[in-house]
Amino acid sequence: MNGRCVAHLDMDAFYVSVELLRHPELRGLPVIVAGDGPRSVVTTASYEARQFGVGSAMPSSRAHRLCPQGVFLKPDFPYYREVSAQAMGIIRRHVEQTEQIGLDEMYLDLTGWPAPKAAMRGIVLEIKQRVGLTASVGIGPNKLVAKVASDAEKPHGFVVLTREAACSRFAASPCRVIPGIGRRTAERLEALGIATVGQLREAEPSALRVAFAASTISYLQALARFEHDGAVTEERKEHSESRERTFDTDIEDAGELERILAVLTEELCTTLQRKGLAGRNVSIKVRLDDFSTHTRARTLTTPVNDAPVVGAAALELLRTFAAPRPVRLLGVRVGGLAPFDEDATGQLRLAV
Repeated sequence: MNGRCVAHLDMDAFYVSVELLRHPELRGLPVIVAGDGPRSVVTTASYEARQFGVGSAMPSSRAHRLCPQGVFLKPDFPYYREVSAQAMGIIRRHVEQTEQIGLDEMYLDLTGWPAPKAAMRGIVLEIKQRVGLTASVGIGPNKLVAKVASDAEKPHGFVVLTREAACSRFAASPCRVIPGIGRRTAERLEALGIATVGQLREAEPSALRVAFAASTISYLQALARFEHDGAVTEERKEHSESRERTFDTDIEDAGELERILAVLTEELCTTLQRKGLAGRNVSIKVRLDDFSTHTRARTLTTPVNDAPVVGAAALELLRTFAAPRPVRLLGVRVGGLAPFDEDATGQLRLAV
């Protein structure tokens, strides 16, 4: 493949596959990794469970109905992070320019490599031998083609496509096959009679203006042409950090909401301090029992990442909002993040 070459490696049914490393007796069974609360969702499901219609992000209660014979396991994220680090470490030993996405995905820039396909097959084999996990790989001229290609033939897939080949192969596929086109956007496109990637690519921009802004139209049609110029890089500028919690039962008690907000704020600020980040924008997110979602925000005079200051601002916002109905979800966020140092007096100073 001439020119730029990007690979996307995606572990197959990662959380289930990791669980099967320590529960090999469950191989071949419909295994579902999911929480057990009334509002918990499926993290992932084995391919045997997917045959019953179980999928990621599905409510656990529905997964139980679809697959009552399934083996349900609670997520163990510390264990998943440990195994992920082993697999990703193998990749990084072979490839210098990478970009990890979550625990189970990674982009690799293989531009200039004499045999990128052979290199990826070797990496996949080493992960299988050393860690025990299988992976699917997509290779293309950009991150978008590589990502869609890696999803095309899971599990154990290995798909290499040019941009033109991707346009042809996925022309009849639903628009949602493309990362960046979510459910709501797809529904708006379908309302205009556009259901496939090919139809989106060939649509007259004027036909889309009733539902989308001009800039959005250009973006969507570029995706449909599989055009993407994003670099493979770990250097991501983090603009915000947040923590939120969905409750098993709706909460009306204001004191209980304030207690939970304090816990979320402590978790958030611990992460900010570990990452060496601070921000001036503090906001809360409140979802009521009618599913309406409300946000409130304020901007502080100096960037902060300590829980007492962030917590005081968030608490004031929560009390001012005074939720008129029981609360389903509560979250806190700090935005406008930038690196920081603490000087000798303990005052926060933005790094230059």
